Amino acid sequence: MPAPPWEIRTGLGAVLQDWLDGPVGRQLVADRSFPAEEAEYGDIPLDLHGGLREALARRGIERLYQHQLEALASARGRRHTVVATPTASGKSLCFNLPVLDAVANEPGATAIYLYPTKALSRDQEASLHGLSRDAGLSVAATVYDGDTPGDARRAARQSSRIVMTNPDMLHSGILPQHASWSRVMQNLRYVVLDELHTYRGVFGSHVAHVLGRLKRIAEFHGASPTFIGATATIGNPGEHAARLLGVPASEVSVVARSTAPRGERRVLVYNPPVVNAELGMRASYLKSAVRLVGDLVAARVRTLLFGQSRNAIEIMVKYLRDRFASQPTLAEAIVSYRGGYLPDTRRRVERGLRSGELLCVVATNALELGIDVGELDAVVCAGYPGSVAETWQRFGRAGRRGEPSLAVMIASSAPLDQYLASHSRHLVGQAKADDAATPGRVGAFEHARIEPENTEVLLQHLKCAAFELPFRNDEPYVALDTDETNSALGYLADNGVLHRGRDRFHWASTDAFPANHVSLRRIGWDNFVIIDVATGLALAELDWHSTPTMLHEQAIYQHEGEQYQVERLDYENHKAYVRKVVPDYFTTAMRHQKIRVLEERAQLPLTTDEGEHRASAGWGEVSLVEKVVGYKKVKFHTHENAGYGDVRLPEHEMHTTSFWLTLSEELCRSLGRAVAVEGLTGLSHALELVSTLALMCDPHDLGRTLGDASPEEGSPSFEATAYLYDNVPCGVGLAQRIHERAGELLARAAELVTGCACDLGCPSCVGATALASSASPVAVHVAAPSPVVDRKSAALRLVLQLGLLRREGEAGRSQE
Repeated sequence: MPAPPWEIRTGLGAVLQDWLDGPVGRQLVADRSFPAEEAEYGDIPLDLHGGLREALARRGIERLYQHQLEALASARGRRHTVVATPTASGKSLCFNLPVLDAVANEPGATAIYLYPTKALSRDQEASLHGLSRDAGLSVAATVYDGDTPGDARRAARQSSRIVMTNPDMLHSGILPQHASWSRVMQNLRYVVLDELHTYRGVFGSHVAHVLGRLKRIAEFHGASPTFIGATATIGNPGEHAARLLGVPASEVSVVARSTAPRGERRVLVYNPPVVNAELGMRASYLKSAVRLVGDLVAARVRTLLFGQSRNAIEIMVKYLRDRFASQPTLAEAIVSYRGGYLPDTRRRVERGLRSGELLCVVATNALELGIDVGELDAVVCAGYPGSVAETWQRFGRAGRRGEPSLAVMIASSAPLDQYLASHSRHLVGQAKADDAATPGRVGAFEHARIEPENTEVLLQHLKCAAFELPFRNDEPYVALDTDETNSALGYLADNGVLHRGRDRFHWASTDAFPANHVSLRRIGWDNFVIIDVATGLALAELDWHSTPTMLHEQAIYQHEGEQYQVERLDYENHKAYVRKVVPDYFTTAMRHQKIRVLEERAQLPLTTDEGEHRASAGWGEVSLVEKVVGYKKVKFHTHENAGYGDVRLPEHEMHTTSFWLTLSEELCRSLGRAVAVEGLTGLSHALELVSTLALMCDPHDLGRTLGDASPEEGSPSFEATAYLYDNVPCGVGLAQRIHERAGELLARAAELVTGCACDLGCPSCVGATALASSASPVAVHVAAPSPVVDRKSAALRLVLQLGLLRREGEAGRSQE
């Protein structure tokens, strides 16, 4: 007899049992349980400020974890310290205690807290105020960011002992006006860098310069601050912190062993069922995520669902609300959270999470970091976040009070997702109970990398530093020694930016604030404001880089589960005018790319065993021109193609660095143009996958396109070329590392192609076949060959022609 409708199966246990007994269980490729762990404690130091000891006692904290004590002792000893322990291990006390102790004991002492996002700084402000209040300390701590009103900004400059901000605001709002912040600078004791692992790639390279400028200004004002960093588990926390701070690694103390208690955690990896075996296509991972999260919501399990993009989370919110349309109480407890929302919207969601009013939040990585999200029972990741460290950072958002929790990753059809589905040990650890298999240590093989030596980045910040303070002739700067700094300053002087004096370089340009023209992130400063034409009010903002794909005219812009159509995009004034609609489709943009080499820095000929030259591997600077040329309408729920539309927007050009693989004209002729293009497309697809894994970088950090390396446009000769480029302006060194390891990586790509069990090609090896790729959202600058070619067979032929299989043993050893 079926259960009465008023009986509801609730709780994690009920959901898990239903999953394991049904179709979901058959698609689980990993199921690991991590047992609870006991804490290791130590006594609170007697010389810690009495008010802080009392505040801890009021919170029921009679002793500290051993790793907290280790970090506290190191920071109070004025050593740069980085704490690399998992989420929910009490890292906040590792820096709040030494900072508040110094502020309480030293009249006038100040500190700066740096957070990568505004949301995190706002959340931590409440936590710091609470601890300070309980300790009986009247410590003024102020958030200073783009949302801070004018009177609060004045208060931060004039009276705050602790300034909580982000690297962007420090870079453009504080350092250029350091004279107004002299009180903070001359008394600066500590600088806290939370979520240190996020400062990598181009963003981290910029932040290294911002910190170098901060140290330079602090020294000018007579201070020498101690830096305290907190990071998720990465493989090189000490080295990464040292690179960011510009100090030897020996000057950084690393606290890496967590002694905090941990509740039991169940980790599942779900791979959606195959819907087209020939193409290797699987069911929609977004719809799979909605189905699984819907089961959790129905069972009243408080859940956080992470999506990979703004569009993805809005689609999933709509689908979830549609599922519970007949249960308005549940539908209203499902909301979205992402960048671009206005401050009031973000604060409302954060309050709802902490109070328990919300049952499910669908979020981008904006909620990945240490924001207090209250009592959550489950985390679901719709797609691989890009690194193991970030995956576990998300998993750690559930069970933050020591209770049992569930973490699920749902693999998409993307190559990296499918690789991890087949090799889940990389994500959840080995089957044996070794250190690498414990939560928080699984990501320890991943390294965060920055390149502050990048010329474009360095020159931009050198100008900012010279504006802030004149440079002495004998002064080094960040990644440069004294002679190199002098040469770089001389270059700026020769170009009229600086004035060369007798013993100093002074700012000479008419540019009032050079920092205003330097973006720390991969997008520009100027966001587009989205305006609802019905009300005239601003709905949200969108970054400059995403605008052409999401706010072109006739695009369906999704906001908090509702749909708006873009009626007009005012490109010059950075405004998009939208109207609320109820369509049965959403839109996705189609792009065209064209790439050309600006400067070749290195070239490596690839020869066969017989010494025949059939291809070459190069590395250098390139110009990538991208343009949105149209859009596709995709039906909600069925994801059917509902039509196309044209888009007329200006081109976007980016200068970056790239690795390229060029097939010789003779090889293209012998294979035939169609086979050469299709084979190179497949091989480059595999090369991008193995390069992402080998370099331990985010999949979005690398871009891939095809072109023709023939010297003249329209030339009858044809040299098919695949480009793997740094997907950020100026590059961060990824292309160079691919070139340095070209032989090994090409051999591993060949092994991936030949070892895949598919017949015609699949997303896990060479990508979709030519037959399935006609609706690709990215068009490349190679004339499409007229015959339809089996991509897998073409890639296999190319692998044999290039003689890549001879390095198979080397590739196998490298993977180990």
